[in-house]
Amino acid sequence: MEPVIKTDKLSKRFGPFIACNELTFTVDKGEIFGFLGANGAGKTTAMRMLCGLLGPSSGEATVAGFDVYTQTEKIKKSIGYMSQKFSLYDDLSVAENIRFYGGIYGMSRPAIRTKTTELLEELGLQQEARTLVRELPLGWKQKLAFSVSIVHDPEIVFLDEPTGGVDPVTRRQFWDLIYAAADSGVTVFVTTHYMDEAEYCNRVSIMVDGVIAALDSPANLKQQYGAATMEDVFYELARKAKRKGD
Repeated sequence: MEPVIKTDKLSKRFGPFIACNELTFTVDKGEIFGFLGANGAGKTTAMRMLCGLLGPSSGEATVAGFDVYTQTEKIKKSIGYMSQKFSLYDDLSVAENIRFYGGIYGMSRPAIRTKTTELLEELGLQQEARTLVRELPLGWKQKLAFSVSIVHDPEIVFLDEPTGGVDPVTRRQFWDLIYAAADSGVTVFVTTHYMDEAEYCNRVSIMVDGVIAALDSPANLKQQYGAATMEDVFYELARKAKRKGD
């Protein structure tokens, strides 16, 4: 099966500064792919290129079969995205947020109505459909944000530090949603600063100073570096970094 994300020596330069240097990797359908790196590693720049938001300087890459140079609009329609800030509108209700994002992603009105009903039931938010998002507990906001990021059934969802600032129990519940999405065939590309979450990924890439310093399953990486945890692996690699800002 053809990978849903494929890069070959993908690079991004800003003048003399090389933010991403010849990144080469693939991500398979339904895979949970962890994309890690300390501040300044270049992971944010790499994710922006893969989302069609930033043009590469050189190299090749396809996302959902579309070229990152010439088919960025098609890429945007084929992916979902969720950031640490959840990307929700506090002054809209739960149902209005779902309908709004359905429209943004180009869904038809009948499809939006059906999906809104489905999501409210799945999340147990039927009684809160008209509640403003600002009034929801943090955990519910997080679940809603993830749900609207995949409301259009994308092939890939990019999660940019989606669990920042939430408690461990809520983080673990959020990962149940990620597992369910992956089981349904959605590819999950996730960045995180929580090394225990790296353990949940099928494979993990660790960037250091613009290059991929390691890429394998958590179990293989721990064995390779003689480490007990992914935090130990990350520290072993990231402590050599020279950059301080991304």
